[in-house]
Amino acid sequence: MKRYAIDDLFAWKESKRRKPLVLLGARQVGKTWLLEQFGQTFPDGYVKIDFDRQPEYKQLFRSTKEPKRIIENLSIAAGRPITRDTLLIFDEIGECGEALNSLKYFCEDAPEYHIAGAGSLLGLMLTDGFPVGKVDFLRLGPMTFEEFLEANGDANLVAYLKSVDDIGPVPDLFAFPLIEKLKTYFLVGGMPEPVLVWTTEKDIKEVNRVQGAILEAYENDFAKHAPTVDVPKIRLIWNSLPSQLARENKKFLYSAVKKGARAREYENALNWLKNADLLKKISRITKPGVPLSAYEDLEAFKIFMLDVGLLRRHARLPVAAFTEGNRLFEEFKGALAENYAAQALSVDPDANLYYWSKTPYEIDFVLQTEDGIFPVEVKSGENVRSASVKNYLSYYAEETDLCVRLSLKNLSLDGKILNVPLYLADEVGRLIRIARGRS
Repeated sequence: MKRYAIDDLFAWKESKRRKPLVLLGARQVGKTWLLEQFGQTFPDGYVKIDFDRQPEYKQLFRSTKEPKRIIENLSIAAGRPITRDTLLIFDEIGECGEALNSLKYFCEDAPEYHIAGAGSLLGLMLTDGFPVGKVDFLRLGPMTFEEFLEANGDANLVAYLKSVDDIGPVPDLFAFPLIEKLKTYFLVGGMPEPVLVWTTEKDIKEVNRVQGAILEAYENDFAKHAPTVDVPKIRLIWNSLPSQLARENKKFLYSAVKKGARAREYENALNWLKNADLLKKISRITKPGVPLSAYEDLEAFKIFMLDVGLLRRHARLPVAAFTEGNRLFEEFKGALAENYAAQALSVDPDANLYYWSKTPYEIDFVLQTEDGIFPVEVKSGENVRSASVKNYLSYYAEETDLCVRLSLKNLSLDGKILNVPLYLADEVGRLIRIARGRS
């Protein structure tokens, strides 16, 4: 498999202001695997300490806070020297508070060493567990559609997607197979293990089983790691996700979790799921001003699952949908397509993602990048008629020079509307720049 985040790791390695790295992300998105692949590129390889499976190593961090002494002790314990040309991986670092705290001292006293930490549920510790200003962060999500294509042996299709440098129709020779591959991605998703099962065995039943095991592992984490008082509420929110996304208006409703439920009772549970990287929370804005965060409505938001394939499995959408035309894109009000779009648009760490609504109209996403602010509408088929964009432009025509529409319609620029096929969602930022240059 190929993960594009490895380019970010190389950039971190070469940075003159490099600090110890903490790799964030949900359980089973491939954090440890990626660090091991990266470690193989170092002249002296990598040394991995797993604080969950090797708890005896915790004592080495309790006896001293001196980085050089820690390196000496780890070298002896590992049976090999740890040098400036070694990647030192602290896996499941959340299991050892002293190791987490040691990152501060490595930053201050031994910045020449390459230290990278990873672990499950580290996002839950961001508020009180990390040395402030002493670490670099990188967040890893599920595999993107383009990464899925690479793993599936379709590097030629990825090469084509990345080569598009003009706003014009995608030839059927590429468009038809890309639509079929995207259907598969909606079923399999981007979690590495289901992707591996699919690409090696092409067995969707086994993919279903593996996805079910991942969902079960997440649910086990609720009881193991969440505050006891919040566990029942977390389960209710988690189980309500398919029904929340099945509504035409996908604004999150606490009453859909449990009759009579109120925000103050469930807010902590929702934030736990968000901080565990299991959910994406996208807030409403009252107007598309700069920055968007200044116009955030904290009481109105939508939530999406971390992975479209897990959403499909969690909703128990039958695999038979795969063979029924484009039904897969349209299932429960296009929820899969919108969840997929939320994933693709969130990959850029410098992009901010919100949505806009003014009853009865809604723009699915409002994307802020270094190039500006762009409303993004998601349509699950080829019928792209919508009053929402017209309504949005009636308010903000002067502020908006380009709107993006993700659908099954071919690539085109119709006035202010940039039509982007769903299979090109990973390239939206680049296509926006091309379209603005053309216009």
